[in-house]
Amino acid sequence: MTSILTAAQQRYTTKAFDANKRISDADMAQIEELLRLSPSSINAQPWHFVIASTPEGKALVAKGTEGAYASNAPKVLNASHVVVLCTRMDIDGAHLQRVVDQEYADGRIANEAAKAANYKGRSFFLNLHRFQNRDVQHWADKQVYLALGTLLLGVATMGIDACPIEGFDNALLDEALGLREQGLSSTVVVALGYRSDADVNASLPKSRFSASQVITRI
Repeated sequence: MTSILTAAQQRYTTKAFDANKRISDADMAQIEELLRLSPSSINAQPWHFVIASTPEGKALVAKGTEGAYASNAPKVLNASHVVVLCTRMDIDGAHLQRVVDQEYADGRIANEAAKAANYKGRSFFLNLHRFQNRDVQHWADKQVYLALGTLLLGVATMGIDACPIEGFDNALLDEALGLREQGLSSTVVVALGYRSDADVNASLPKSRFSASQVITRI
């Protein structure tokens, strides 16, 4: 497996996938764990991941690329797998209680008193976004993007190519996947697989600002 720094240096946004190459079941199992283990503020995990691997499943995801986003359809249809990262729309006290209950069951919280204190402390931060800042959905979306970063860097260490896609019709994709009935909304899509020889982006040099432009040492 490639080192993290090497993976960051070598990865790029793949624009064309080889439709004949598939990610193995073993690698997909690791990718699912990468998603599940992603970090989030107060461990809220305000997400759900829909993974399409069949032609039928990818065709459903591709419905979100109709119209103005049609240029992204081949990336979805030719990829080995496509991940739709969704944001939960019901980030409330009940959701937070499920998080704390899970941590208690997993042995992270010692006893019922600590569990109650844990819930109270995290409720402060959740309610800050719900009632004071009134930006809870924006805050939840930011957590989903932490999972996106975990996914992109993780698959790069595995030699798997990826294309993050924001260019899709959120309403069409939500309808195609029945997300809103589940209290979810699509936030970002990632096509996964292996680059095609026709991918012109593969031969282009990586371009980023220099360290002196983006890093301040104090």
